[in-house]
Amino acid sequence: MAKPQEKNRALKLRKQGKSLKEISEEIGVGKSTISLWCRDIELSPTQIKRLRKKMNEGGYIGARAQYRRRLERIKRGKEWGDKRISNLSHRDLFLSGLSLYWGEGSKKTRQVRVSNSDPAVINFMIRWFKDIWGVRDERFAIRIGINVAHKGRVKEVEKYWSKVTGIPMEQIRKTTLIRSKSKKNYKNFYEHYGTVRLEVRKPAELYYKIMGSIDALSNVKPV
Repeated sequence: MAKPQEKNRALKLRKQGKSLKEISEEIGVGKSTISLWCRDIELSPTQIKRLRKKMNEGGYIGARAQYRRRLERIKRGKEWGDKRISNLSHRDLFLSGLSLYWGEGSKKTRQVRVSNSDPAVINFMIRWFKDIWGVRDERFAIRIGINVAHKGRVKEVEKYWSKVTGIPMEQIRKTTLIRSKSKKNYKNFYEHYGTVRLEVRKPAELYYKIMGSIDALSNVKPV
């Protein structure tokens, strides 16, 4: 059982405007006990304002610490990845792109198409088509799909994708404006560039080779 002087000390500190946590740490008594002892003490508006400010500062400090830990995890993860993926062999590139096409590419229309909103994915697939299959630049085309709310930004969006992919504007097909039943709100309206469908023209022979490779990959037995 706590000594009377501990309770008296707690009451005195509370009247001074100390927080329950501060009192608990100072006298070494549990926070729940401190709360019970001090429940009848009313703090002044100035004291309440101080405690609220301290809580906000504590929350900010905690959030910053969490942010720094997250950045450190990201750094460690990148270093881990860099050690394992430095240079891709021809086979590595083939299998990586094939797996990506398996997940993101068209497989039922006899067209060679990959859709994604991430420029890194689209550029990786452009490299894959060029390095693995020998697809020339003039055979590429892209079509952009974006919500109708961005109708006024169509040219801006098309120029963005032309710049990040290196595909000329004349190889960008008419942008599709998507109408949704519910109005969509974008937090970063002017940083949204829709989804791109990368296409390879005259795809017949390439399509069957890719499908055959996917079929072979799906039937590989684990060692």
